[in-house]
Amino acid sequence: AGWFRRLLHKPKPSSVESLKSSHSTSSSPSSSSSARSSSSSPGTSLATSSISLSPVSVVDISASDSPRWDKTYDVCICHSEGDVELVEELVSYLEGQPESFRCFLQLRDAVAGSAVVTELCDAVQNSHCWVMLITPSFLQDPWCRYQMHQALAEAPMANGRTIPVLKDVDRKDYPRELRNIYYIYMALKEKSFRQIRDTVMHYLQELCRSSTKWME
Repeated sequence: AGWFRRLLHKPKPSSVESLKSSHSTSSSPSSSSSARSSSSSPGTSLATSSISLSPVSVVDISASDSPRWDKTYDVCICHSEGDVELVEELVSYLEGQPESFRCFLQLRDAVAGSAVVTELCDAVQNSHCWVMLITPSFLQDPWCRYQMHQALAEAPMANGRTIPVLKDVDRKDYPRELRNIYYIYMALKEKSFRQIRDTVMHYLQELCRSSTKWME
């Protein structure tokens, strides 16, 4: 009778452990931030967002057969003379990244004795992306506007190659030619540099991915 009584009072196996084990096998959803503005109108700032690089389909942009090497530069920085110090900081940041982005800096890389028009056109044609540092000085510099028009002629569609960066410029003064392209508003320098880096990286990854699909 004693063993029968103990059998009746034996506790049932708890389901807590099974719930724990099933929960541990499920992965928690990962958070991501996309470079999408809350507004759908063109010319909206991306200052509060950044490009999300998916870890699922990482592409090696530095591979020997990468289409990245089809052009001399990854980035051409279009800027006025009054913004040289800021641009030098940006170039130092991009070239110091693990990907060692190749930047065209006019004062450093232009060939002495060559025509300005030739150098500006060559820089645009031989670069994958163009960063337009739009400041009050940029808006007043005819050479900056010339280079901007060359970039738009090279890639008229907003495909990520032209990267407008606004600094100390009101939205109403944003160049009309760029109104169909989202821009980065430079409030915090470090954050803006990171956004520029992510945008260039995103374009190069997409370029390599498209090249791989075409070869298949």
